[in-house]
Amino acid sequence: MPVRARFLDIHIIQSVPFANLNRDDTNSVKTVLYGAKLRTRVSSQSWKRAARVEFEKITGNSTLRTRRIGEAVTRELAGRGWPQELAERAGAHIAASIGKFEVEEEGEGKQRALVPNHVVTNAMIYVPQAAVGELADYAEEHREALEAAKDITKKGDAKASALPKAGIDAILRSRNDVINLFGRMLAEIDRAGVDGAVQVAHAMTTHEADADLDYFTAVDDLTSTWQDATGSAHMGHAEFSAGTFYRYATIDLDELTRNLAGTEANADVHEVLTSFLTAFTLSVPQAKKNSTAPHTLPHLVHFSVRGDRPVSFAAAFEKPVQPGPHGGNGAPAVTALAEYAAAAASFLGTSHLISRSWTSPELKDLPDALGQRFDGLEALIAETIGHTRTTGDEDGVA
Repeated sequence: MPVRARFLDIHIIQSVPFANLNRDDTNSVKTVLYGAKLRTRVSSQSWKRAARVEFEKITGNSTLRTRRIGEAVTRELAGRGWPQELAERAGAHIAASIGKFEVEEEGEGKQRALVPNHVVTNAMIYVPQAAVGELADYAEEHREALEAAKDITKKGDAKASALPKAGIDAILRSRNDVINLFGRMLAEIDRAGVDGAVQVAHAMTTHEADADLDYFTAVDDLTSTWQDATGSAHMGHAEFSAGTFYRYATIDLDELTRNLAGTEANADVHEVLTSFLTAFTLSVPQAKKNSTAPHTLPHLVHFSVRGDRPVSFAAAFEKPVQPGPHGGNGAPAVTALAEYAAAAASFLGTSHLISRSWTSPELKDLPDALGQRFDGLEALIAETIGHTRTTGDEDGVA
């Protein structure tokens, strides 16, 4: 009887040159102490957002994460020809219906005016982009009530809204493939939370790494042209690092299938998987991109489909890899990954290992523990997606 596919693991080795993909609150490179050695780190939130943005580009499924949902509705209604004051009132009442809210002040000094379209929700709202238009449609349905309502000028809760909360909540519960994949936490709305099907680990260097300080100056063009003074117009420093990262994510195929089945579109799970695997593999966080252009390709991409549980290979790098005889951390990292994959297969057995395969723009031969090599990412994804159908059910992942 075929083993049911439950998880799809993604393992990536990727070298990144002088860059700062993910900064902390002091603009410093993020780090982690692992195996008693300092490593450069990119948070899961950072790489997950980069993957989400890329996924949205590929699929056309846009989402909106904001506290200013009311203002978005105001702009939508104003574009439909509503009087500005009424559009602002509608947006404010929609924002107020969600739960606790604040009214932001505009202007300076003691004479600050409170304006309705500056009503912001206390919590971030995460919805499909289409929800803005749907909320505007809802305001259209209740235009008479809004015309009779008062402007909202003080912070409060949902009771301040003149609009029926149930209809707005129904719109805010809507979701698309992005939310089905990455999940949503929205405590303010009953039954709006979605358990994400994708789990993403913090990326870290496979070797010991530290940050470098880059000292820089900015030239005043006129001073340079006129040659009437010396010195720069500005001086400063920024923190950067370089290294070979291990990136890991896993997809809960059961969770994804349940999430997709709960949406009206009921998207094809294999199309969603194809788009996500492409997006996650090729995405790179965009911090300081204009001054570093860190747009590298992965050195190795390894996928495995499992019927038991997810398996990260991060422990392969608990002991930092050492550069090869001719330098470079990429090849030693791949060797460490392959050795750990073989050890994991020996420890767990292979009865629940449905598929394992890999691709690389450089490497041609690797140990059997990583499975079959495919020429290019597209072929690797197609092969892997085919194995997620190994469920004993003709309908695919279930």
